[in-house]
Amino acid sequence: MENINWYPGHMKKTRELIQQNLKLVDTVIEVIDARIPISSRNPVIDELVRNKKRIIVLNKSDLADKKANDQWVEHFGRQGFLAVEMNCMTGDGVNRLMKLLQAIHEEKNAERQRKHPLRMMIVGIPNAGKSSLINRLTGKKGAKTGNKPGVTRGKQWLNLGADMQLLDTPGILWPKFEDPKVGEMLAFTGSIRDEILDIASLALSLIGVLSARFPDLLAARYKLEGLEETPLETMEKIAARRGFILSRERVDYERTARTVLDEFRSGAIGRITLESPEDLEK
Repeated sequence: MENINWYPGHMKKTRELIQQNLKLVDTVIEVIDARIPISSRNPVIDELVRNKKRIIVLNKSDLADKKANDQWVEHFGRQGFLAVEMNCMTGDGVNRLMKLLQAIHEEKNAERQRKHPLRMMIVGIPNAGKSSLINRLTGKKGAKTGNKPGVTRGKQWLNLGADMQLLDTPGILWPKFEDPKVGEMLAFTGSIRDEILDIASLALSLIGVLSARFPDLLAARYKLEGLEETPLETMEKIAARRGFILSRERVDYERTARTVLDEFRSGAIGRITLESPEDLEK
């Protein structure tokens, strides 16, 4: 993971865009992936927006463990941030977010005779769910979305109604990962284009993580009586169960890998959170 170029030109421009326009907004909405709340938070964003009121949206919370979601909301609250669980695709949680925004708006205008609109900026790494959230907040397909990371481009102001305005920005990654595990977590969840990765190796790493931390979910999904001693043996058992066998009894590792990754990302294996607040102390 450490050999991938994480800082293409549009990421640099996005950082500059945030810096240039931060003075125009009152509040920052940071969208992260509830399954990997550490790895999907860009430390550059912390640096850029530290003086602004912030709401952290735990997107894809329906795919994450419910107990872990509660722990993260509590953790961010202790840090002084507002946090809300959401499924930006279905809109679950959007009403809770709007109530938080309305409260911030009222606080901002409490002592003003002339009411000012609440202006917000939405930030997050590619594929975290920013565009889906914008579509929910605006009530229309106001932002381009896609399954592949990094499809949002440019700068646009969007009206939310209720005297609120939102500045959208493209996703922003960071120059390099100090910990290659961060890149791996992002790859597991699809925040990195599969086309530039070794899919078989990535799925093998994911099977290793799931075997260690969520063995019952993995065994139940693939009808395994027990997990094998190594991730490779478990992968081969999954292939046998699904019938992913080529001629001469060769395992179709590519098809097996894509199946495991797709079913993890869709939640078919179960509601799984790969990072906890305790991991920050390690």
